[in-house]
This record gives sequence, structure tokens and C-alpha cells, in this order.
Amino acid sequence: MGTTEFSVREPTAKEPTATEPTATELAGLYERMLLIRRTEERLSADSAAGKLPGAVHLYIGEEAVAVGVCAHLGDRDYVTSTHRGHGHYLAKGGDLRAMMAEIWGKREGICRGMGGSMHVADLSKGILGANGIVGAGLAIATGAAFGARLDGSGHVAVCFFGDGAANQGVLMETLNVSTLWQLPVIFVCENNMFSEFTPSHEVTAGRIADRARAFAMPTHEVDGNDVVAVWQAAGQAVERGRAGGGPSFIEARTYRIQGHFEAERFVLAGGRYREDAEIAEWRARDPLERLRARLMSSGELGPDTLGALDAQALQRVDDAAAFAEAGQPADPDLALTLMFAGAGE
Repeated sequence: MGTTEFSVREPTAKEPTATEPTATELAGLYERMLLIRRTEERLSADSAAGKLPGAVHLYIGEEAVAVGVCAHLGDRDYVTSTHRGHGHYLAKGGDLRAMMAEIWGKREGICRGMGGSMHVADLSKGILGANGIVGAGLAIATGAAFGARLDGSGHVAVCFFGDGAANQGVLMETLNVSTLWQLPVIFVCENNMFSEFTPSHEVTAGRIADRARAFAMPTHEVDGNDVVAVWQAAGQAVERGRAGGGPSFIEARTYRIQGHFEAERFVLAGGRYREDAEIAEWRARDPLERLRARLMSSGELGPDTLGALDAQALQRVDDAAAFAEAGQPADPDLALTLMFAGAGE
């Protein structure tokens, strides 16, 4: 089974000139990507050890997309996420301890332990929620962008979705209405080459980005494992949205190093849908290692500083995991009250 190849679209002459992140911004991008990676590695280990109460879908290998986009967002900007949402949550500034407690099903979790891994949310950070329903965030983000346009806030909404969700009918509806009404929404397709266990080319016709071009929407196709490329495309899209220029579409080509979910070997019963050589080839394109190499070669961060950042990230993850394990189990009675606004307060 060979590796899927892709080309990266170069910006056209009509697009704004993309700037480069400063040394401080690059270090910040690396630090946030590192936190996501170490968090997901801990969750992978805890899942394998049977410590987690449910399944987890990890973001390892895709960190550059969430971090490159969310670097341009503030707390009042909106984000909708997917079942693979830990990276989006942390990239947007969500609380790590509260997220871990949520994954562990504890009362101290961001959703009081009632949402779990696939439904982390934090309205105070503009994180409208991860979602276990494929493509569900598309309409939510478009509605949030409509609200932002009505109140003239200058805020934008970002919808992260996968290549599988690109085949949902709601994508066409939201591309259409957001263009007609010039809504400040940025559609970010994380094309990681698989729809669960099926290679995308087997279920997706044509180029995903062309679906946005059909609506005359400004569109970027980028290497999703290059955080600077994502940062540049997202910067243009966010600036356009804040200025009243309407929606944008970013297709970031990336790859999930882990499986669809951590316990998939039990579902597959020995079956395989990709080869080790393909995974190894994409590991060589690791977005975290690419940025690390850039920082070292430019002299912006040395080995000692990079090592210290790694130690700090590991300490934060250890602290969050200990906090989650020590938490109180979720209260099942909340299921009867949290469906209604103001209930359970």
C-alpha cells in the first residue's frame, strides 16, 4: 500500500503577501505543539494500560494545523472541533487539567465529566465544542459567524473538520450561505488521508478544495505538516474575515500517525488498512521535528532551551494526569439537568 502523494498550491499574485512569524512567535508555536504531542502520548499510554474510561482519538502528527490556525485567534473568536479534538482545544488555550479530568470522566472536567474525550468545550475560550457527529461543527461555526457579523464584533469562527466530513451535505450548505452572507468563517479541512479505516481516495471524488472554489471562496491548499505554511494561510483568512471580506477555506494536507482510535486493533481483529512503511514515511515529515530543526538551524533556540521546554511540557502533562486521576467521578444525576439552560446551577 503506497503513500498518497499531494501537491501544495502556491499563493497566487492576488493574495496578500504572507509574513513570517517572529522568533518569539515560532517558539510559541513550538511550545504549544509540544504540549499537544506530550499530552496525546500520555493518553496513548494510559489507553494501552486500560486506565481510561473510554476511547480516545489522538491528534499526533496533525499538531501544526490547530496551532498554526489558533495562533491568530483570541478568546472571543469561535472554534468548532471534531472527535479528534484535544489538539484544537489546547491550541485555542483550553485548560489542560480540566480537559484531562473530562477525558477521565471526573466532576472536575470542563464538562463535569459528562462529555468525555469527544465533547470537550469551553465557552470562555470560544471553544464551542468537539463533536462526535461527523461534520456537525460546520453549521455551528457558520451560525457563530453569523452572530459575529450581526453584532459587528470583528470576531471570526473557525471550523475544523476532516476529509470524511467534506463528503457531508452540510458542507455545501454552509459554503453557500457563508458566501452569500459574507460571514467571517474559516473552514479548515484537515485532510489526513483516511476516513476512519478507508483511504480517502476510495470515497472522495475530485479535490476537496475545489468544492469551496465552486462558490468563489478564497481558498488555500497547504502542507499541513508545515506550521509556518498553515500560520501564513490562516493569517490571511482571519484578516480577511475580520475586515468583512467573508469566508475562506483552507485544506491542510496532513497525516494521523496513530490509528483512527487507540483501541482499533480490537475492532480490526488483525486486519490492516495501511502499511508500516507509509507511517514511517510520514513520521519523517513530523511537524514538531520540522519546526524543532528550523529553530535549531537558525539559532533561535538551542538544545538546552528545547530540552527545558520538553521537560516543562511533560511536567504539565504529569500534573494534569494526576489531577484527573484524583478527581471525583461524574455525577450521573447531571444527565437529567444539563440538557436545559441554567439547570443544575
